[in-house]
Amino acid sequence: MIRHVAIALLALSTCITASARAEPVIVDLSENFVAITAGFTGTEVLLFGTTEGYGEVVVVIEGPKEEISVRRKEKVAGIWINGQQVDFKEAPAFYQVLSTSSLDEWLPLSVREKYQIGVEYLDLQPREEIGAAEAAEYRAALIRNKQRIGHYGQVENRLKTIGGRLFRSSVYFPANVPVGIYEVRTYLVEKGKIVSTRTMPLTINKIGIEADVFRVAHQHSALYGIAAIVIAVMAGLGGNALFRKG
Repeated sequence: MIRHVAIALLALSTCITASARAEPVIVDLSENFVAITAGFTGTEVLLFGTTEGYGEVVVVIEGPKEEISVRRKEKVAGIWINGQQVDFKEAPAFYQVLSTSSLDEWLPLSVREKYQIGVEYLDLQPREEIGAAEAAEYRAALIRNKQRIGHYGQVENRLKTIGGRLFRSSVYFPANVPVGIYEVRTYLVEKGKIVSTRTMPLTINKIGIEADVFRVAHQHSALYGIAAIVIAVMAGLGGNALFRKG
C-alpha cells in the first residue's frame, strides 16, 4: 500500500505544472470499482489529489439514495416493542466527510447547509407529515443507527497534506457496505467560499455467487423465500436423521 501511495503521489506531482493551472483542484481514487465477494470483510480505497497551493479541501463520499424506516421503541406491559414508524425518502445509504482541518474553523454553517456537508446538514425528509420536533427526533435516530453500523461518519476524518499542495486519505468501506454507485465530491474552499468542485463516481457491487443470490433475492423475492424455506426444512430433516443415527 505504501509503495502504491508513493507512486500515485509522485505521478500526481509531476503533472502539477501542466494540470493545476487549468484545474484548482485535482483528485483521483486508487480504484473506481470495489468488488464484494463471498469473503469480503471490508476494504480501504485511497483518495489522493493536489491543489494550486491555497485554500482548504473537503471531500464528501455519498452512497446511493434509499428509503430508510425508523421505528420508535415503546414499552407495553414491561416489554419493549416497535411503535410508530417513520420513513425517510432518498436518504444516503453511505455518507462520509474528509477535510484538511476541522470544518468549524473555516467553513461557514450556511455553506455546509447549502452543500449538505456533515451528517447534521443532510436533507433527510420524512415521508409522513409529522411535526418539526418529532421529525428532528426521528432524523437524529436515523443518523445514530447509520453511525452504529459504520455507514455514516460521526465526525469528519482528516486529509493528510504533503507540502501544502498534495493531500490523501484512506476511505474505509465496511463488510456491510451498501452496493450501488457512489458519488465522491471534492470542494476547494477559500475564505469561506467554495471556489472549485470536482465529482467522480465510485461503484461498489457484488460479483460471483454473492451477486446471483442478491439478484434473485431482489428480483424474485417470492421464489427466494420459498427456496430458503425448502433449504431450511431439508437441513432440519437431515440434521434430525443424523441425530437419530447417532
